[in-house]
Amino acid sequence: MIATCGSARRSLARAFADPDAGPVLLYVEGAAGLGKTHLLSELAGLPEAPDAARLWWRCGAGDGQQVADEPWGKPALLLVDDVHRADEDELRRLRRVLEGLEPGSAAAVAYRPEELRVPGLPLGGSAMAYPFRLTVLTHRLAPWDEERVRRAAADVLGESGGTAEAVGTLHERTGGVPRAVVDLLALLREQRPAFTGTAAEVAAAGVPTRLAELVLSRTYALSPAHRPLVWAAAVLDGPAARDELIAVSGLGTVPGSDALLRALESAALAEPGEGRYGFAVPLAAAAVRDTVPGPVRQDLHRRAAGVLSRRQPVAWTAVGEHHRAAGADRRWLRAVEKAAESAAASGRHQEAIVLLERTLAAPGIPPQARARLAPLLARNAVTGLRSDQTVEVLAQIVQDADLPPAVRGELRLDLGLMLSNQMGRFADGWRVLEIAAAELREVRSVLAARAMAALVTPYWPGASLDVHRGWLIKAVAAADDSGDEAMRTAVLANQVGLAMSWADPEAWDLVERLPVQSTDPACVRQAARGLCNAADSAVWLGFYRRVDGLLAEGRELATRSGAPYTEHSASGTRLLQEWWTGQWLGLARRCEEFIADTADMPFLASDAYVVRGLLAVAQGDWGEARSWLSQRGTFGTENLPVPLGATAAGAVIRLTLARQEVANAAEQARAAWTVVAEKGVWPWAAELAPWAVEALARAGDTTGAQAMVRDFAQGLGAADAPAARAALVWSRAVLAENEALAQGKPSGLLAAAEAYRKAAAAYAELPRPYSQALTTECAGRCVLAADAVGEAGGADGTQAAEGAADGAGAHGSGASAAGGAAAPVGDRASTASAIAELESCAQHFTDLGAVWDATRARALLRTRQPAKKGRPPGRPSHSDQLSPREAEVAQLASSGLTNREIAATLHLSPRTVEQHIAGAMRKTGALSRRDLVHRL
Repeated sequence: MIATCGSARRSLARAFADPDAGPVLLYVEGAAGLGKTHLLSELAGLPEAPDAARLWWRCGAGDGQQVADEPWGKPALLLVDDVHRADEDELRRLRRVLEGLEPGSAAAVAYRPEELRVPGLPLGGSAMAYPFRLTVLTHRLAPWDEERVRRAAADVLGESGGTAEAVGTLHERTGGVPRAVVDLLALLREQRPAFTGTAAEVAAAGVPTRLAELVLSRTYALSPAHRPLVWAAAVLDGPAARDELIAVSGLGTVPGSDALLRALESAALAEPGEGRYGFAVPLAAAAVRDTVPGPVRQDLHRRAAGVLSRRQPVAWTAVGEHHRAAGADRRWLRAVEKAAESAAASGRHQEAIVLLERTLAAPGIPPQARARLAPLLARNAVTGLRSDQTVEVLAQIVQDADLPPAVRGELRLDLGLMLSNQMGRFADGWRVLEIAAAELREVRSVLAARAMAALVTPYWPGASLDVHRGWLIKAVAAADDSGDEAMRTAVLANQVGLAMSWADPEAWDLVERLPVQSTDPACVRQAARGLCNAADSAVWLGFYRRVDGLLAEGRELATRSGAPYTEHSASGTRLLQEWWTGQWLGLARRCEEFIADTADMPFLASDAYVVRGLLAVAQGDWGEARSWLSQRGTFGTENLPVPLGATAAGAVIRLTLARQEVANAAEQARAAWTVVAEKGVWPWAAELAPWAVEALARAGDTTGAQAMVRDFAQGLGAADAPAARAALVWSRAVLAENEALAQGKPSGLLAAAEAYRKAAAAYAELPRPYSQALTTECAGRCVLAADAVGEAGGADGTQAAEGAADGAGAHGSGASAAGGAAAPVGDRASTASAIAELESCAQHFTDLGAVWDATRARALLRTRQPAKKGRPPGRPSHSDQLSPREAEVAQLASSGLTNREIAATLHLSPRTVEQHIAGAMRKTGALSRRDLVHRL
């Protein structure tokens, strides 16, 4: 419990080091609650003196005479506690005993320095005649640091002991005094409802009884004339200068100075910093404040507000709280407004949001004050992160009939932005923004332009690209009419996002027009947003090499101008880029950390949810994959931004195909395709198209699959969208493969293989290693399938095609036309090249961490590779070691895949899979399928 016990033990151990060692006297100094008695108990167990007699002397308890009169044997260890409680007679006896310490003896004397009869003299005013050979040392106990408080909280409350903010509040409120920490933790442990680990719960827990009694006994030991000085410290609730305390107390200079001296002498107050006075344990202020009579307390708060108003910089939040406690509501609301404006100006938006939410939720706020404070809350919430409670507050306020129309329109605008950008409620947000644009058109052109600019943003499901273009024309005109440069920049930032989304040839020129060198913070915030919009669009388009520069500059501007929402959205873009460019090491952890950091705003973490789900698909953890891709139920996936929703839908379709639920996959594909088609931003179909085309083709809807490819190609036109162009080639290859299988044409399969290779080359240029490996695998599979079809079906291959088409699954759905066919008989050089491609893919999947894909590729290889020379006939013996096939099956089983899903992946029967799992569990001693992951 006492971090420095080791140094105190070593000090006393000197007396017992050898028979000739001189005696040691150790003073243990520490304020109330620092653990002096506990330290003495630790020292009583001194291992260096196993034969020494332990003598306890508790001053003020009447046992000192017995110790003083008792003949000591040698060696002896005297432990003296609470010396500050001793009267003069007891101090005289104690001095005599300590002066008589002889070699082979040691003493530890503990006391509270703030309660000594004579400051600095623990043994009273009479001089102590220390023996010549006596070593005298002082050990000063110190409060716990924050890390030690965190460990204590974990011991009492379990696990982490609360959030980092909660631990910080616990350390701050207790001053790190161990007794206060332990007592407050006991309160938290017993509170109902149960402690959930927040800083607010720590702040509201109250004052432990032991601490309250100590500080109140010291306060009311003062004369009534001096107590107002301590009351003033309690009201200020923090270290204050002498003149400030005297001013708040109302005592006047001379009486106030005398009162401060008496308060320090009685330890009612302490001097935690030079020239600053307050309570040794900050939490104690609340106990004293609660005992101050109401009228007196109001006067103290009134004077405290005046004193704090003269500090620089002014802590307007604290000033407001004092005005409110004094009953001066108008001054309170003015101070709140100044505090929020100050916080917003310095980028502390969350601080402003919390203050304004709390204020506006208070009953009886006059309409004029609501009209001033509500827009301030909305502006901070749009820029900051927290929005759930703000949305509720604003939704109520906009119904207030007494609000001026311009104020109501501004609030409705910000409410619409939060619903759309931060809550993911696009349909609701769009309706609110349309109303706001109409309301503001007549009263405030700047805000009308802002509402129109918000309707330019194309990411939301529903409105088509042409609708957004129409709003852009209106927004540009309104911004120009307003003459507001920040508004022009805001419209330009959204224009960048719109142009980049559909690969407008002028998009990059628009990015260059963003005023990144502006000195206006409002313009800089909008420029930062424009750069981050461009980076996000560049990721979807496939310009990965440009993303780093855009994100770096955008985040730097966002940080400098105080735009945390933009900073966090940039973090989501970074995760997407890392997924596609193969930077998977630690990516799952980074996604989960980002999700945890934005727990109050799950929509902001939607990028991280989807990337985490895509990783789970590749790793074969399909149960987890569906959970992550569905945002873990935090909000409906139908509200995802269109490109992100299309990506998640593509992954879900892939999983559904892998489970051989073809009809279901086709329905999912049609629904997801409709969303993209209605939006009309065709580059966003890139992550959906190959999987959607496969689903329809395998379901027998060749016409629908062909229409998808045709619409995709026409929608892209000549757009410079590298990722979408690669996906179009991939989709055409999928169509060609399925058509060739249906018709039993080996030549068609070879043509499909070439199309897959072209897609792989396009992905290699981006670069996108996972997509490159998937399409390369498809090319190899098509070549092997062509050999199998040609061998089994003769010239036309019809019979082989009928069986192969039933189980064919392009780009990693889990099945293969190659199946278990005999060794190829066609172009052996082509077959060898295909096998080499598959071997390379398996290695690339393994390097990335794509367990499921690597297992599938190796399984396909095993069906086609010739037996190695020199191996004896028959099955190889693996005795108690897992065979390669058992290891693959066990790996997939431990991921959560069903027998049927494993069978589809490895081209085996479910019965064979069941046998391999049984063998793996027997050999490893696993108790369940999940237990296999720990046994492998």
